[in-house]
Amino acid sequence: AGGRLNACHNCVDRHAARTPDRTAIVWAKDQPGEYDRISYRELKHQVAKFANVLKAHGDRKGDRVAIYMPMIPQTAYAMLACARIGAVHSVVFAGFSAEALRDRIVDAGCRVVLTANEGLRGGKTIPLKATVDEAVEGMESVRSVIVARRTEHAPSMRPGRDVWLDEEMQKHRSTCPVEWMASEDPLFVLYTSGSAGHPKGVLHTTAGYLTYTTYTHRTLFGLRDNDVYFCAADVGWITGHSYIVYGPLANGATTCMFESVPTYPDAGRYWQIVDDLGVSIFYTAPTAIRAIARAGDEVVQQYSRKTLRVLGTVGEPINPEVWKWYYDVVGGGQCDIVDTWWQTETGGCMISPIAGVTAAE
Repeated sequence: AGGRLNACHNCVDRHAARTPDRTAIVWAKDQPGEYDRISYRELKHQVAKFANVLKAHGDRKGDRVAIYMPMIPQTAYAMLACARIGAVHSVVFAGFSAEALRDRIVDAGCRVVLTANEGLRGGKTIPLKATVDEAVEGMESVRSVIVARRTEHAPSMRPGRDVWLDEEMQKHRSTCPVEWMASEDPLFVLYTSGSAGHPKGVLHTTAGYLTYTTYTHRTLFGLRDNDVYFCAADVGWITGHSYIVYGPLANGATTCMFESVPTYPDAGRYWQIVDDLGVSIFYTAPTAIRAIARAGDEVVQQYSRKTLRVLGTVGEPINPEVWKWYYDVVGGGQCDIVDTWWQTETGGCMISPIAGVTAAE
């Protein structure tokens, strides 16, 4: 009772103090073979600058911030910066329409929107800033639109409202005190997809969410100190929140953010990343596995995949034939498979085998 914590402190500051040079995030860019590595020290500096930008734009504890961004490091910085100052982030999948974005901005009461000029995905550009402009048209409640620079494209910028993130970050120091939060203080709102009706905003609070996400990420995957962990989801969904950002970083792991798609430029993209980065834990959706399997075993067998120890599935049921292909062809019969079930509402996995404990049968 009366305890205080901060999610960003647990995900960033603790590890920046103990293992500052360890890679926190590996960004696998849209183009094959292009990677950026961000250490825990650098992550702390970037998140603190971002947090100072948010504060300069009026964000304080309890304020809501919409994030409509591609899979770039600045998206993780944005989430953690919100957590650092006690603001409540609401990430909206960057493939959603302007109408869907607008609904979520209005429902959550967001006054700041974070986006990028464009996104890159499978060799194609996605006009994110243009979508935001359409979504917030006539919304005087949105006071700031902060734009990350992913491409050379120069979108329209409304004076007094729209600013470039990199220019704003240059104005601020790389230190920012954390806002200590009560266990039930909100951390984020994430909306369900709306496939079963109107999207519902699910509110996760700080202590329970962080505890459960940290515990399940470490336990399900049998996390080890030197693992390179690759969850091929998007932070627009709960999987990305829990098992790309908060869980791995709270555990001091190295997590991979993947900007592209599994079939670009061919169906070997995942396994190229596995070999390039020495990935030991890989987590994706059955839909992606099916798409890769259709391309044939030869695509997988071009790559060694020798570092893989654990394979995971998430997002939907996996049929036995695809599970067996995943186990035999991708894992070579040597990797544990954790087939996980959970929901936006639970924030972490509820039903799963445990790597290294549950027999692969």
